[in-house]
Amino acid sequence: MLNDVRTLREALGLSQGALGERLGVSRQTINSIETGKYDPSLPLAIHLARLFGRPVEEIFHVDEK
Repeated sequence: MLNDVRTLREALGLSQGALGERLGVSRQTINSIETGKYDPSLPLAIHLARLFGRPVEEIFHVDEK
């Protein structure tokens, strides 16, 4: 799954660690989401969407490959 988490995080001026703290997850989890190695749970995806003020489907994109 592709996502815009890194772009949105950087637009807010947050480090991976700072975003992780806000969400209650580790910096490594944020890194794994951003690099596509980990798909977040639905509650975490919703929390990210609320934090960024965007719908979930604008942040996460299905990889059509």
